[in-house]
Amino acid sequence: MNKAVFLDRDGVINRKAPTEKDYVTRWEEMEILPGVANAIVRLNRAGFRVIVVTNQRAVAKGLITTAELEAIHHRMCQHLAREGASIDAVYYCPHGLEPPCACRKPQPGMLLQAARAHNIDLASSWMVGDSAKDVEAGKRAGCKTVRVVSGAKSTDRDADVVAPSLIAAIPKILELHSNPATANVLERAGRS
Repeated sequence: MNKAVFLDRDGVINRKAPTEKDYVTRWEEMEILPGVANAIVRLNRAGFRVIVVTNQRAVAKGLITTAELEAIHHRMCQHLAREGASIDAVYYCPHGLEPPCACRKPQPGMLLQAARAHNIDLASSWMVGDSAKDVEAGKRAGCKTVRVVSGAKSTDRDADVVAPSLIAAIPKILELHSNPATANVLERAGRS
């Protein structure tokens, strides 16, 4: 079986739109965050599949078509590939908040679908996101989790690891993956 690191898109790979009501709807608005390509290269070299799982409600709102979204994702993967970073797949939820669906995080649907398609052992895998919904989706799927936080928010009792960026999370992921005893100690400490 394969191991994977699932990455949320907005806030982990690229800079989020200015407000919660704004969305990245064109490639020109896609600003890849510093260190992302290097982080993905390190995950590739460590044998992880790298899979993007992202809620994209802008589709349901009619702000972007699925074809336009897929074109942005294609360009994102090409851009990262030019720096040696390989993304194995991109999964997205195009649905709105209502009615509920199985794929919109915090539901684990995208992770479970990717696990079936790519023969992934979820217990050996990680979900990296910048929201409580991302962490919850990872936990529901049986993954270890990383919460990317910036600014004043420096703790998250629900995530296994908290880091200021994807690149900062990589050494922690690799250490905990290679030394499960450390992960068990961390997990007990984080839950007390």
